[in-house]
Amino acid sequence: MRKVMLTVFVAASLIATTSCKEAKEAGKEAKETTKTVVDEAKKDVKAAADETKKAMDKATGEVKSALEGVTIPEFKDPKVGEYLKSYAEYAKDYLAAGKDVVKNTELAKKGVELAKKGQELAGSIKDSETAKKFSETMTAIASKMAPKQ
Repeated sequence: MRKVMLTVFVAASLIATTSCKEAKEAGKEAKETTKTVVDEAKKDVKAAADETKKAMDKATGEVKSALEGVTIPEFKDPKVGEYLKSYAEYAKDYLAAGKDVVKNTELAKKGVELAKKGQELAGSIKDSETAKKFSETMTAIASKMAPKQ
């Protein structure tokens, strides 16, 4: 009986030892797989952060206007930026009005006011770089308002 019990005990010990080795190996594989997945996720997060930073850097200093395809640069004098935003809004309304006589009559008054304000503002700009950016933006807005041929 002792021999049988001893044989059963030895067999159970061998099976338990083999199972533990397999479990350790499976644990090592799981650990390596997890490390690989984490490393790849870190790379993906870094790449996404870099893309976001590039987009943010590009957008810095520019503001979308109400008029599609026209961006308004940032100016030292906030009045210049505000004027260009209001002029872009006027241009959008002008284009939306089309041939509507009533709307165009109302917009004509606003257009005269904006033109007068624009001339005053352009005359007050002393910095050549600011004047250039102002002029380029005004030209971009005016080109959107020009009749299509």
